[in-house]
Amino acid sequence: MNGPALDLLRAGARTTVQDHGRFGLRALGVPVGGALDRLGLDLANALVGNPDKTAVLELTLSGPLLRIEAESVRVALAGSARIERIGRDGTRRRLESDRSWRLTRGESLDIGPIEGAAVAYLAVEGGFALAPLLGSRATHLAAGLGPLGGGALTPGRLPLCQAKAGPGPDRALAAPLPYGTGPIRVVAGPQHDAFLPSAWETLLGEPYRVGLRSDRMGLRLEGPLLAHRHHADSASEGLVAGCLQVPGDGQPILLLAEHQTTGGYAKIATVISADLPRLGRVRPGDWLRFSAIDVAAAEALRRDQERRLRACLDSLVPLSGGEIDLAALYQTDLISGMIWAEAEDGSAWRETGSK
Repeated sequence: MNGPALDLLRAGARTTVQDHGRFGLRALGVPVGGALDRLGLDLANALVGNPDKTAVLELTLSGPLLRIEAESVRVALAGSARIERIGRDGTRRRLESDRSWRLTRGESLDIGPIEGAAVAYLAVEGGFALAPLLGSRATHLAAGLGPLGGGALTPGRLPLCQAKAGPGPDRALAAPLPYGTGPIRVVAGPQHDAFLPSAWETLLGEPYRVGLRSDRMGLRLEGPLLAHRHHADSASEGLVAGCLQVPGDGQPILLLAEHQTTGGYAKIATVISADLPRLGRVRPGDWLRFSAIDVAAAEALRRDQERRLRACLDSLVPLSGGEIDLAALYQTDLISGMIWAEAEDGSAWRETGSK
């Protein structure tokens, strides 16, 4: 016996180990990286009782087949997918996502195609017994950084920190995560003036399709050209996730978690932090629209998202005998807040949550 583990019988399309990433090293050329969808990662960890920076498995497009090689484990999948629990006798049972489940030795978990998003997150109570690299267990595919060789997982053993699931009930998501809807919101980029005025109008007025060459480094967008005043190049400078770079062909590249630390293409806009988790979930072929806001509004939206995420994770519902504990649910405040706005005609409307 080599200790508690998950035995990867099928790895999935592109399964990687991810956490929040590596911070404080960009000056040395080391990118932050980390999960594409931080909200999904935090939910998966909360469902099994892990600290929010615990490493999980990021599943892309389709999931793995895992056999339990431990006395018991508590697992949770944040995201929508077809999940089946396979008993030791081979019988199959459908499981729900966005909640935790306790499995025992010899059982298997079969996760099929990811539905409605590009990624989902599988957390295990206690986390994986993998050594950190430069302060993080996140896999950076382009740089080959991370545990188990720094690449997508292949069939084999994933060692666990715990040999047995802890006491206490399983838990389920009771309120939706605060992803937001509508156009992706941007602020003007540092080289906004390097583009013709018509380029800004085009970006905000036309849809863009996510191209097939998109990956964890960035979304290659396809749509109307964004015209530069003179040329596409600028002085090389630091980059952040959400930058909209526009090379000489006029087709924007929206940088994601594995973006390079510096770059010299002109940047027309930057996606606000609150909308980055939405971008990590899009698939090739999806369409995006953009709208502009100012920096102060962007900062307020990020603070509000953090508050609503914490309220959501604090209100996870305990399950009794595999079902929602209604007594606990009725005692949980699921009201996420109140919105008060003024319409263009001066009349007011408001929207409130309810239990």
